[in-house]
Amino acid sequence: MVSHHDDIVTRMKNIDLIELGKHRIKPWYFAPYPQEMVNLSCIYICEFCLKYRKSRKCLERHLVKCNLRHPPGNEIYRKENVSFFEIDGRKNKVYAQNLCLLAKLFLDHKTLYYDTDPFLFYVMTIFDSRGFHIVGYFSKEKESTEDYNVACILTMPPYQRKGYGKLLIEFSYELSKFEGKTGSPEKPLSDLGLLSYRSYWAQTILEILISMKPVGDNEKPQITINEICELTSIKKEDVISTLQNLNLINYYKGQYIITLNQEIMQSHKKAMETRLIRIDPKCLHWTPKDWGKRAKW
Repeated sequence: MVSHHDDIVTRMKNIDLIELGKHRIKPWYFAPYPQEMVNLSCIYICEFCLKYRKSRKCLERHLVKCNLRHPPGNEIYRKENVSFFEIDGRKNKVYAQNLCLLAKLFLDHKTLYYDTDPFLFYVMTIFDSRGFHIVGYFSKEKESTEDYNVACILTMPPYQRKGYGKLLIEFSYELSKFEGKTGSPEKPLSDLGLLSYRSYWAQTILEILISMKPVGDNEKPQITINEICELTSIKKEDVISTLQNLNLINYYKGQYIITLNQEIMQSHKKAMETRLIRIDPKCLHWTPKDWGKRAKW
């Protein structure tokens, strides 16, 4: 799907403009679209199957034949107008490859290779009368030896800074909870990705710490790092680094003490007020597959 590579070519933006549904978007980075596409003033992409066309006329002809109104694969989550579709990179190879190509326009330090078989793709859409429109996605290895629960993650530029990035991250951890595992995104993250993850980790961990009740009358609430991991599915090193980044963890008389001050609680309350959309686990209909046992999938 993607590998890390710092070739100078990957820094040369080669496409001026794409049209995806009602959005015209300026790409940020190089993507290996076919040479005949690269010299065009705009590439026209079907927002449902992600096939690319040379002109609006070609796209219109394609749309007459294209019967997709949502990503291929299973819809595994729907709440209000937000849906997630699970796409198997082996069963829907062309879609998965086109998704990787499109994503590459907005992800730095990635080169693309076309073996999408080992990956699952989770595409987030918003629904209106015209169909299910792609907002963002993340990919995930079917079997990860490192417990990575995300390989690549992207919110499409028209939908950035609206809370969808956090929603993608929250959904990836919801899947990990269903699997009964802790997970972490594959490193290195992009700058934007790292900011989003740090913010998500901080908010998720603070939500738990703030809601804890004391055990006895004079007792302070108690929780272990492992319990935080179990409740959130966030990997242990990410929990510890988040607590350190927030300056919440102190070593006192042989044990770690977490101290919350008023200031951090206020800023957390403010941040949570802006998170208007959240994942509702009750709306997730999904059973994890054991890919190790099922080489035939």
